[in-house]
Amino acid sequence: MNHLKLETLLNELLSPHLIKDYCPNGLQVEGKVEVKTIITGVTASQALVDRAIEEKADALLVHHGYFWKGEPSEIRGMKYRRIKALIENGINLYAYHLPLDVHPTLGNNAQLAKLLDIEMLGGLEAGNPNSVSVFGQFAEPLSGDELAARLSIALHREPLHIGDTGPAEIKTVGWCTGGGQDFLELAAQKGLDAFISGEISERTVHTARELGIHYFSAGHHATERYGVKALGEYLAANHGFDVTFIDIDNPV
Repeated sequence: MNHLKLETLLNELLSPHLIKDYCPNGLQVEGKVEVKTIITGVTASQALVDRAIEEKADALLVHHGYFWKGEPSEIRGMKYRRIKALIENGINLYAYHLPLDVHPTLGNNAQLAKLLDIEMLGGLEAGNPNSVSVFGQFAEPLSGDELAARLSIALHREPLHIGDTGPAEIKTVGWCTGGGQDFLELAAQKGLDAFISGEISERTVHTARELGIHYFSAGHHATERYGVKALGEYLAANHGFDVTFIDIDNPV
C-alpha cells in the first residue's frame, strides 16, 4: 500500500482530527512509498528503530512518537540519531497517541478492559465523547488483593496497590492507561471502588487514602502495550500487511 494511503486509512480508523493532543498524529517521518512490512511497538526508541531496521521494515507504527509539545524543536543528539536512522533506511514512522488510547475496540483502554474482564460503561469526563478516562464494572466483586493479582498476571508485572481505606469489595472501577493518575479524584467523585492507571505521583497516595478508593499503578508501558498491538493485528487481518509487534520492555 502507498505510504500516504496507509496514513489516510489510519486517520479514518482513529479520527485524530477529533482529539486535541500533545503531538502530531499520523505520518511523522516519511520513508519509502510502498509499505508491506510494519513493525509495531509502544515507543519509537532507538532500540525499536534498530529492530525495525534489522527486520527490514517499511514502516514503524507506535503509540509514542516524536515532536511533543514543549520539547526542544532542534533535531540534534538523541532525536537526530533516531530520525537519521529512519530516513537512511526509508522507514515511515506513524504515531498515534490519544486517538489510540480512546478507540472503542482497538484502543489502550478497551484492550485493558478486555484483558481484565471489565465491562466498559462509559467515559469519566462528562460531556466528552473522547474521554481518555473510562469506567466499568466486574461481573463479580473482587478484593483489592484479587484485582492486584489479576493485573499482575495480565500485564506481567506486579502493580503498586494503595488500598488502605478502600472498600472490602471492588465492583466498579475506572481506568486510564499511561499517565492518568490525576483522574483518581474524578473516579472517587463518581463513587467508584477503584481506579487503575500506569503511573503514580506522591499526591496520588494521599488522594486515594483520603477519598477511600483503591488505586493501582500498573505501569505506563505495561498498560499501553496492547492498543498498538491490536491495531497492527487489525491491519494484518483486514489489509494484508506483514505486521510484527516488538516489545521493548520498560519497567516504568
